[in-house]
Amino acid sequence: MEWALPEPFVMEFDVTDEAIDAYRHVNNSEYLRWVEQISWAHSEALGLTLERYRELDRAMVVHRHELDYLAPSYEGDRLQLATWIVACDGRFSLTRRFQLKRKHDAKTLLRARTRFACVALSSGRPMRLPDEYRRLYGDAVVVE
Repeated sequence: MEWALPEPFVMEFDVTDEAIDAYRHVNNSEYLRWVEQISWAHSEALGLTLERYRELDRAMVVHRHELDYLAPSYEGDRLQLATWIVACDGRFSLTRRFQLKRKHDAKTLLRARTRFACVALSSGRPMRLPDEYRRLYGDAVVVE
């Protein structure tokens, strides 16, 4: 599969009936749910699990989502969703990009970008990225 950027973290899945809406295609909210799922999976693959977030009393919370829906998908489609960390300021934020493709024809169905901000889990207040976040997320940055 050819991707917009090199070395993506990729998840593959099949569209099930639960994702289908009244228009008989995947509901737009499913795309957002998949973006969240791959964000967690990629963070965990980098070594930052929910348990580690809790231990450090830090979380990366969504500041802004941008989702461009380019084409529909349907029940039974096999999809591949890729993500990249494209920015980590080393202080308070990081940005991810996403690309969703249908496997059989490699058509891009979605392009998205999410900006995350670091907060303390205990208070919800903005906090600096812990050294571990700066290192793991920073080392994963892919230049756009």
